[in-house]
Amino acid sequence: MNSSAAHNISANTLPIYFDNQATTPVDPRVLEAMLPFFTEHFGNPHSTSHIYGHIAADAVEEARTEIASLIQADPREIVFTSGATEANNLAIKGAAHFSRAYPQAGGIRDHIVTLTTEHKCVLESCAQLEREGFRVTYVPVEPNGLVVLDKLEAALTEHTLLVSVLAAHNEIGIIQPLAEIGALCRSRGVLFHTDAAQAAGKIALDVETMHIDLMSISGHKLYGPKGIGVLYVRRRPRVRLLPLIDGGGQERGLRSGTLPTPLCVGLGRAAAIAVQEMPDEALRLRQLRDRLHQGLSRRVPGLSLNGDGERRLPGNLNLSFPGIEAPSLIEACPSIAISTGSACTSAKVEPSYVLRALGVLDPVANSAIRIGIGRFNTAAEVDFAVDALSAAAARLKDAIGVRQRLGDPT
Repeated sequence: MNSSAAHNISANTLPIYFDNQATTPVDPRVLEAMLPFFTEHFGNPHSTSHIYGHIAADAVEEARTEIASLIQADPREIVFTSGATEANNLAIKGAAHFSRAYPQAGGIRDHIVTLTTEHKCVLESCAQLEREGFRVTYVPVEPNGLVVLDKLEAALTEHTLLVSVLAAHNEIGIIQPLAEIGALCRSRGVLFHTDAAQAAGKIALDVETMHIDLMSISGHKLYGPKGIGVLYVRRRPRVRLLPLIDGGGQERGLRSGTLPTPLCVGLGRAAAIAVQEMPDEALRLRQLRDRLHQGLSRRVPGLSLNGDGERRLPGNLNLSFPGIEAPSLIEACPSIAISTGSACTSAKVEPSYVLRALGVLDPVANSAIRIGIGRFNTAAEVDFAVDALSAAAARLKDAIGVRQRLGDPT
């Protein structure tokens, strides 16, 4: 939503929130767990010479255990970070720098493999490694957004160190075949990293059965606080990384700095809630997603879904409204909060690089919006969104038709 649209909405009439891939609201139960650690339990978790530090340290370790349970890991394999971006940087650059600093028998492994549709922080991390002399292969995906295992395998060489693949896509919601990718990487002696920021707490993840060596998680994507995340780092067989941050050697020497106890506690509580509620929540969100998609399909001629229809997050839709630019649709529908994968500049709309990688033509990519249904959305809100979006699309189509009849090129 642009600033002019936002200014038309008062604080008492905020739009219905359907942008849960961008961020989720903090669950009230998470906030309740966090609050004492801002006030009476304010100790530094690394100051263990007194009770204040002990209380904070115990809370951090409990959170570490709760997060490990979400992905079937050992608590000792959970490294706290500021979020998934830092975790992705630490995983990819840390593994590459360690390989260069401590080459094994057979020479340096200096080759990284990833997908063309990865999150920007993964692509930019790989680009930085390329500037440092590492080699990177960007494997294309199919029109449905999924990677073909044969193409991924063909990209591997004897010098491949690491494969990095999003578990679930932040824009199109596609869930990649993690277990199959993990098995391939393990058979070739290649590290497997996955950015699971969108997947954790939404779909079942098991680092053992999926053969995952490194996994990034973000708190604010699963109803926890912003500013906290984790990197899972496998202990057996041991994954070795060089740290990005130098300091006091906290977090097994991989991430120095004082841990923010309230945020760690919040992420731990969010993970514990997900463990208990994920199956039922996924079913409910899938039903709401299908209700929204079917409602819009009946009322918007030519509506198209971007990405695979089945292998996607329960609450995600990425939809193209033919002939309507996405920013115009968002502005015309201020009663709901949605987003677009396109990067807008003052001069033009640049089509999403993700949709282009799927082979979506620019006019269709320019008309794509992302809808993220979350824990606190209701069926009534979904029905409201169907009405609002379809009505806004009809108004815009009518206005375009009038301009075309008048010979107005804009």
